[in-house]
Amino acid sequence: MPRPSHLDRRTVLAGLAGAAALAVPSIGPAQGGASIIRKIPSSGEAVPVVGLGTWITFNVGNDRVARDACAEVMRAFFAAGGRMIDSSPMYGSSQDVVGYGLRKLGLPDALFSADKVWISSPARGPAQIETSRQRWGVPRFDLLQVHNLLSWEEHLPMLLRMKAEGRVRTVGITTSEGRRHRDIERLMAREPIDFVQVTYNVLDREVEARILPLARERGIGVIVNRPFREGALIRQVARHRLPAWAAEIGCTSWAQFLLKFVIAHPDVTCAIPATGNVAHVQENMGVARGALPDAAMRKRMAEHVEAL
Repeated sequence: MPRPSHLDRRTVLAGLAGAAALAVPSIGPAQGGASIIRKIPSSGEAVPVVGLGTWITFNVGNDRVARDACAEVMRAFFAAGGRMIDSSPMYGSSQDVVGYGLRKLGLPDALFSADKVWISSPARGPAQIETSRQRWGVPRFDLLQVHNLLSWEEHLPMLLRMKAEGRVRTVGITTSEGRRHRDIERLMAREPIDFVQVTYNVLDREVEARILPLARERGIGVIVNRPFREGALIRQVARHRLPAWAAEIGCTSWAQFLLKFVIAHPDVTCAIPATGNVAHVQENMGVARGALPDAAMRKRMAEHVEAL
């Protein structure tokens, strides 16, 4: 089959964006019941358990049609009661695309802006953060994190000073794909951070042993990245029929099954699945309503996926 041309792609994206604009209501209170929320331990502020990641999916460069499609994803996210959007300087053009969408939507009051510092030079950290802030178009970030602990020895004290000065509201550290968990644990135990961001999903459950209990003990919020392994997990299970008993917790798709497993853990504050698709973000946000699986059901879910 011949590869689609750039024009074909733009035509498809234009159709998707147009359909999304018609299908998604204007930003306002969530429809179909309030979202399940969790409180940030250090502040008591409430955030819905499902947020929006931007890794890969929002890295669309200057393509205006693609940017408009991402803006419609953000419109759907806020319309469904979403708050936390997470990005990073590492994510290509994602920050610019988030800023474009926020401007188009009038910088929604609900936004909880989460970004990162990701640069090896400690001296250049403040300038990178300011560039990120300008790209988003926000007066200040709600959360700044040291991305994958890069140069954390200098960046973390700098972020804590910014918090003390009122230039950022909360501070955290991140890792992904199970890297440097021992270092993450040591920092959680001794530093006054508000958030830790880690990989957690139905197959990658290492954080259940030490990091999640430590977060509960220390009053640290937990943000979950890669709940779908960047889509690979969904593709893996999609070859099999969704078990009939998934209906007991309101799941009608594998994506909802996998995401409900994550957000049902009581120590998870917010999961941030990344998507550039309006239907997918609506599906994800639907998981933040209704029944959540208890510990016994979560065990059954994990065992079922492991056996596939």
